[in-house]
Amino acid sequence: MRLFTCGIIIVCLHALPYFLLGEDAHMRVHDNLDSNIAWYRVLVQSGELFGSVHATIPQIIGGLPRNAYGTEFSGIVLLHALFPSVYAYGLSQLLTRLFAFIGMYLLLKTHVLKEKEAEWIRVGVALAFALTPFWPSGMLSTLGMPLALWALFNIRAGDRSLKNYVVLTLLPFYSSFVLGFFFFLSAMFIFWAFDAWRRRPNVPLLLALIYMTVLYLAIEYRLVHSFLFATEPTSRDEYVHARLPLWRSLRLTLKNYMFGHTHVMTIHTLIILPITFIALYIVWRKTWWQQERLFWQLHIINVMLSAWYAFWFYKGWLPATEAFPFLDRFNFARYHFLRPMVIYVLFALSLRIIWRAWDRSVVSFAIVSQLVVAMLFHEQIVYRDKPTFRAFYAEKQFEQVKRYIGKPLHTYRVVSIGMHPAIAQYNGFYTLDTYNNFYPLSYKHQFRKIIASELAKNKKLKQYFDEWGGRCYIFVDELGKHYMFTKQSNKRIRHMKLHTDVLYDMGGRYVFSALPIDNAKQNNLKLLRTFEHDESAWNIYLYEVEREKTT
Repeated sequence: MRLFTCGIIIVCLHALPYFLLGEDAHMRVHDNLDSNIAWYRVLVQSGELFGSVHATIPQIIGGLPRNAYGTEFSGIVLLHALFPSVYAYGLSQLLTRLFAFIGMYLLLKTHVLKEKEAEWIRVGVALAFALTPFWPSGMLSTLGMPLALWALFNIRAGDRSLKNYVVLTLLPFYSSFVLGFFFFLSAMFIFWAFDAWRRRPNVPLLLALIYMTVLYLAIEYRLVHSFLFATEPTSRDEYVHARLPLWRSLRLTLKNYMFGHTHVMTIHTLIILPITFIALYIVWRKTWWQQERLFWQLHIINVMLSAWYAFWFYKGWLPATEAFPFLDRFNFARYHFLRPMVIYVLFALSLRIIWRAWDRSVVSFAIVSQLVVAMLFHEQIVYRDKPTFRAFYAEKQFEQVKRYIGKPLHTYRVVSIGMHPAIAQYNGFYTLDTYNNFYPLSYKHQFRKIIASELAKNKKLKQYFDEWGGRCYIFVDELGKHYMFTKQSNKRIRHMKLHTDVLYDMGGRYVFSALPIDNAKQNNLKLLRTFEHDESAWNIYLYEVEREKTT
């Protein structure tokens, strides 16, 4: 228990900077500050947290479907409703990592490494797993899988304890079905079918899987409604995922296997991968294939998951996606979200193999080294050169902008250039640009008219918007796919061509630009004022959209 308690303390210390630094903490921007954190705030302040499936959020694109923000029964939404954003974020980090540690520890202790003398491996691997830089808004979507597997394997083994069903009941409230547990549960159904064919049907396990699946569908009722019953086409309908040639799919397989993915960062390349290969060599030399079946099976599964991820984008899928459009609307590549659990269980088994074949010192060195790697991937280190929470959202600076404009926020619309629209949204502005999982396809086509000339100049931007469009941004050819130009930037926009007549007709009255626009006049934009603030990451050039003069 002493080692386990030390693990708990380290996890708590890992989350401490968010509470000590508050808004001066650094954190991930991509799919975090640029989106989810602002979404929670907009949703809570909209008054539509418990809105109907037909409700809209007027602040975003003149009426973003309420369903685009997901379920109100998600634990992270509740945290952001109860606490200031940065502390809600810190609490989510703490809760996720604590249950990731506990879950992996229990899985290893009960079903993988049962030897009493392997406690230090269990604790070390569980701690390393819990400290991986997971995608923050995913919560326990990937890091909660070991806890769920522990409970399900308990049920499979005949354990009918209440604790197993408590885990299966509570996990859906702090994880995402489409960003993790759809893939976990579907894989478990396949496992159950294989298990039933090989032995006999395990009815309690099947009922537990059905129960957890139904609970997820009930919690994610907005997603179910949008997927099955919504009739209006959305931006997802134009998503094209299958476009890679064979050689690039093979290269992506290797890349994912070696380095992982930004949403499921396993940080396994430097220490864990060599350790698993060393253990594989030992198993081969000592012909331990029979007694280490789980070990080599996990090796195969790990490769298969990377290959599935990469080949989901292979252009050979095009005939299937044309025949079944839902294959484009749902990202089935995410079976690779199982890899964090697979890799760290494989790590634990590899350490046991090396320990048995060689000595304890090598294993100790590997565990400590992986923990050091995990510590170096702390957000306060990785994102130390990025804006802090306070600097990113720049609330005091945007308060100055509000006072200068001097109109009720709901009476005009804004767009942003060189900075994420989530910043304006977080500060209460009504935006025409946005980043969301989906929104009406008709709006995407309407918004496209504003940036049509810029997209025509840049093939990559055109493909990015037309074949995905989740980022409904004011794209500028000169800036490319770069959305963050801080006040340290010396860049200027010189040759922009926007159709501001369309922007004006959509209600757009102001442009927040992080960069000066040299040809503003040609775009019917009038510079009103430049806003600077010591606590902000930006210089905000406030432009007014003028009605195009007719002759």
